[in-house]
Amino acid sequence: MRALQATEVVSALVHLPGWRLHGQDEQVAIEKEWRFPSHAQAMLFVNRLAWLAETLDHHPELVVCHTHCVVRWRTHDVRGLSELDFEAARRTESLSTAPR
Repeated sequence: MRALQATEVVSALVHLPGWRLHGQDEQVAIEKEWRFPSHAQAMLFVNRLAWLAETLDHHPELVVCHTHCVVRWRTHDVRGLSELDFEAARRTESLSTAPR
């Protein structure tokens, strides 16, 4: 696994609406915020995301508040973003559209 170049990151972000860069240099991540009608639905999303993270053996940074959640993916081992972060983001998108 390797860190993606800046041009690769920009190209990959085009295909992930709503995702944006967060941080800089070795701390750069991709992030997106979700809002839910209730705390229970936010927690359901977080639990689904936890299961996804376990299956990928890749774990996001989460900021969870009452009815919203910010998800940040980055690859610590490469000190930046890898293809795995973008795969995880694509799979995270499918969680937000899953039946509740």
